[in-house]
Amino acid sequence: MQTARAVPASTVVNLRDLGGIALGRDRRLRQGILLRSGQLSDFDAEHDIAVAALGIRTVVDLRTADERQWAPDRLPPGARLFVADVLGDHPGVTQGRLRALLSDPAAAFDALGGGKAEGLFAQVYRKMVLAPGAAAAYRAFLETAADPGARPLLFHCATGKDRTGWATALLLLTAGASREVVRAEFLAVNRAARRAFGREVHRYLEGGGDPDIAAAITEVRPRYLDAALDAMDERWGGLEGYLHKALRVPQAVVDRLRADLVITA
Repeated sequence: MQTARAVPASTVVNLRDLGGIALGRDRRLRQGILLRSGQLSDFDAEHDIAVAALGIRTVVDLRTADERQWAPDRLPPGARLFVADVLGDHPGVTQGRLRALLSDPAAAFDALGGGKAEGLFAQVYRKMVLAPGAAAAYRAFLETAADPGARPLLFHCATGKDRTGWATALLLLTAGASREVVRAEFLAVNRAARRAFGREVHRYLEGGGDPDIAAAITEVRPRYLDAALDAMDERWGGLEGYLHKALRVPQAVVDRLRADLVITA
């Protein structure tokens, strides 16, 4: 199944162009206007000339204030920054906390052992759907993505897998993708996500850490996406209810997204 195209980059983690993803009935996402990635704190325009040449106009940062302070983005030339903090109401589950746990195998086991890691992440995905602060952030993200003047647009969190994963799922569902297509793209980032955590995981395992914990927090799993979709279905009856009742996205924004993002193959 077609997933986003990985964009070669040496200083940006998990950079992917959503263009080309098949939506069915000879319809695809338009290329070169919506990209996803991990944080841009190491971006170097001189070393990643191809990334600088993408013409990014807007970078949407889904991270918390602490994350942005610890690792501020380096923006591509000519880009502006737009902050849409998804987890500001729940800062204890950010990537910074997870990296700290990976540095202490004993603390990680106490907090996340015995299957608790996967359960924690499933809860985080439900919060990304149900929490008012997250709803405000995702509404702002969708409204920005719908603005032609803001595109090409790059959106990201820390490693580009969780908050960015749900943002991508929303875009794809809004554009008319099936849940099978959404799931394929959601899981396709795992190789890049594992590379992003590679050093921490190596040290963690060398120190006797539990490989199941490492996998649960450095990868995305079907259960995580299911937790978000189930929360959306249970509370709002599906995508349309979520868009209009939870996110309060105007129909004009939804229509513009669908008109601008989708092309006939």
